[in-house]
Amino acid sequence: MRDLLLGTIRIAAALLTAFLLTVGVILLAHGSPMAALGALASGAFGTRYDIGNTLTKATPLLLTGLGVAIAFRARLWNIGGEGQILVGALAACALGAYRLHGLPAVVLLPLVLIGGAAAGAVWAGLAGWMRVARGVPEVISTIMLNFVAADLLSFTLHGPLQQTAGGSLPGYAEPLPPAATLPILVPENPLHMGFLLALAALGLVAVFLSLTPGGFAIRAVGANADAARVAGIPVERTQMAAMLWSGALCGLAGAVELSGVVGTLFGEYASGYGFTAVAVALLGRLNPWGVALSALFFGALSAGSEIMESRAQVSHDLIYVIQAVTLLVLLAFQWVRWQRRSAAPEEARPLAATP
Repeated sequence: MRDLLLGTIRIAAALLTAFLLTVGVILLAHGSPMAALGALASGAFGTRYDIGNTLTKATPLLLTGLGVAIAFRARLWNIGGEGQILVGALAACALGAYRLHGLPAVVLLPLVLIGGAAAGAVWAGLAGWMRVARGVPEVISTIMLNFVAADLLSFTLHGPLQQTAGGSLPGYAEPLPPAATLPILVPENPLHMGFLLALAALGLVAVFLSLTPGGFAIRAVGANADAARVAGIPVERTQMAAMLWSGALCGLAGAVELSGVVGTLFGEYASGYGFTAVAVALLGRLNPWGVALSALFFGALSAGSEIMESRAQVSHDLIYVIQAVTLLVLLAFQWVRWQRRSAAPEEARPLAATP
């Protein structure tokens, strides 16, 4: 209970610090903080459409944030969410627009989403295998696989998946057919069924980490791999499973974003969600419910920035300042916490550090 209270206080302090520094940045740019922040809030929650837009932008952040959180809980630094999203979207496009085109929606749509999740799991599994079998740091392998995924996307869009309608259009794939598109939940609103899938994933991940042997193994390995091994937990197999689940959620996010929002792949396709997911997971303290609130916060920033730029003449890049400052303050608090723990007498230290 004490750790939860202290964690909440740290997050609140980080958000307050980010707010104050954001006000300072706006003033330095000769803007009006009240007008800019008011437009930001209005753009995120002003109307039913705005709320739907916020939830739509939070959907891939929730899925990728959960994926990153699972890996981080196993003390694996999966920085490859962006690449896993790309291969997930690529697999979904290949299945929906090419290989399985013509199947009814009740068959095609689940296969498209499952294919995206499977592709993301395979992509993260490569990094997991290199870590477990060869000792390659997953920070390096996941980052490098991001570039490989981007190059693979470019190759396929100028080759096997190149759009051929009306001759040829290099750099673009065929659009997904209606049967492979996620249905809209609210008429005249961008919110689609992927939001419900993200909520289902949230519940499943929360139950998995808290109430299942596999979730306990992940938490134990993350807390102390040597102690987990002594207790009989297969550390390498648990780490591999964590990377597979992490990649599957990121790949599913790519398929959901393609099927629910974008509709087709193109050469400059880059969501950025995979990198933002790291901040989402850390702000949520690697807790599934905290990740959900963090995803909503980042989704609101993204949705509101569009209105802020048009109404208050403040660049939407300001949201990156807010995100960066919030994360840096949280990391500063965590660093101070680690310093105090390392300076404490050994008998006074906790058995396992909380994330």
